[in-house]
Amino acid sequence: MMNENTAPLTGHSANALAAVEAEIARACKEARRDRASVTLIAVSKTFAADAITPVIAAGQRVFGENRVQEAKSKWPALTSGYPDIALHLIGPLQSNKAKEAVALFDAIHSVDRPSICQALAKEIESQHKHPQLFVQINTGEEPQKAGVPPGEADAFIASCRDTYGLTISGLMCIPPVDEPPAAHFALTAKIAARNGLENLSMGMSADFATAIMLGATHVRVGSAIFGHR
Repeated sequence: MMNENTAPLTGHSANALAAVEAEIARACKEARRDRASVTLIAVSKTFAADAITPVIAAGQRVFGENRVQEAKSKWPALTSGYPDIALHLIGPLQSNKAKEAVALFDAIHSVDRPSICQALAKEIESQHKHPQLFVQINTGEEPQKAGVPPGEADAFIASCRDTYGLTISGLMCIPPVDEPPAAHFALTAKIAARNGLENLSMGMSADFATAIMLGATHVRVGSAIFGHR
């Protein structure tokens, strides 16, 4: 596991959260959207509990983690005091972690291959839990990155539904770092629309306002809230 960051960030984090909230509100107003249509996921990966607690105290209730084991090590104690917290898995999921992921997370943003579908379907039935599921689209078709290529997305979404009985809530994308993100957000939104999916997990600290303009319903913001890792 990556070393966790502890926080001398207490004041910074609360102020930064307020600034992000203001920017989301501004972007929603500009896009003529209701602020309630966008969920802010505060990405707390690699940060320890004492960095996260001030953000919870400031009112944030939705958090994102990249790794099942890291989340399992720190979140049960935090959520025991705040039962209304929702946890989203935004990093890659291994099939052998599906049981823990379904038990711990309220949403999983990285459904991208048949083995994951099979493992999730088994655990959802076994545990009688139904986390929100997002199919990850590799919009840049980058070989080092997880996700379904855009040209295979329709067939994969159909397979999730018809073969594995999964309820897919939406799509997630991470655009290539060296390309303008807008085209990737627009492509993801187009795939979602033609598959009847309402939710779009797209946009991070540097580009969430653009993502909101292009339909994001969930933005994943880490460094703009917690500082750099």
